[in-house]
Amino acid sequence: MKRVLGFVQRYDVLVVFALLFAVNAIWQPGVFLLPENLRNLVNQNVAVGIIALGMTLVIATGGIDLSVGSLMALSAAISVLALDKLIAGGGSEATASAVAILVCVGAGLVLGVANGLMVAFGRVAPFVATLVGLVAYRSLCMALADGGEIRSSSSQVFPSLGEGGVPLPFVHIAGGGPLIITWGMLLFVAVAIVASLMLNRMVFGRYSVATGSNEQAARYAGVNTRAAKFWAYAALGLFTGIAGVTVETRMNSVASSSMGLYYELDAIAAVVIGGTSLRGGSGRIWGTVVGVLLLGVITNMLVTLGVSVYWQGVVKGAIILFAALMQRGRAE
Repeated sequence: MKRVLGFVQRYDVLVVFALLFAVNAIWQPGVFLLPENLRNLVNQNVAVGIIALGMTLVIATGGIDLSVGSLMALSAAISVLALDKLIAGGGSEATASAVAILVCVGAGLVLGVANGLMVAFGRVAPFVATLVGLVAYRSLCMALADGGEIRSSSSQVFPSLGEGGVPLPFVHIAGGGPLIITWGMLLFVAVAIVASLMLNRMVFGRYSVATGSNEQAARYAGVNTRAAKFWAYAALGLFTGIAGVTVETRMNSVASSSMGLYYELDAIAAVVIGGTSLRGGSGRIWGTVVGVLLLGVITNMLVTLGVSVYWQGVVKGAIILFAALMQRGRAE
């Protein structure tokens, strides 16, 4: 019995995910278990998932980042503008698309570095520093787009990166074609592996957890806590830029007012549900991955039940609160 209870406590998010998955499979087997539905469940949460992986690194240090949605939108806007300029100047779609991807990832990294500098070396509270980013980055994005949409001039190469992927010849969708694992899904897996190595196998991870657990004690032990915080925010910016690539290629455009909206809420929810404490000092990458999938299943259930999109934020907020209270109970 003790072993069972210990397993449930350690893998609680996995147990909940398995239960919800089973409920959906029994409740709507003709829809939920379709290969294309399961693929879409993951694919639609790729961007949030990649951001959540970076958010895990930041929260492990005891920080938070509220700017990720706006940061992603601004990075993508700069990226698509660069792509359009290159194509207008006579460049090929392939070259312009490659440059656009590099610009989006690079812009995300630069903005993440800016957040890291404010928090780690400017000693601005993470909540305040990233709240400024949330407002400023969104404002800059809307200024670049005149409050509207920036549409890609690429008609084939750029959007094909969002729609294409690796076909599974032995798994077929309703139309008869093979199920395609998108490039975004493969990126999610790759980033999860990198984030796991960073947190669990590198000095950076140990320093991040030590900083979040007790910053003063970590400093006395010789840990460069400022560097740990800085690199965590830089990594989150990099991951957010990668997430921006998955969204802009899938939509072939950037909606300045809505792209990435509330992604910070979804990312934080996934991290907390996955078992990472908001107080810092811990981090579970695998838990975050399962947390992202769990949120996807919950969203799928809400849509099936006909719950208005306007109420879904209330449900997600309640989930964050419940997960935080559960963590508090375990700590006590």
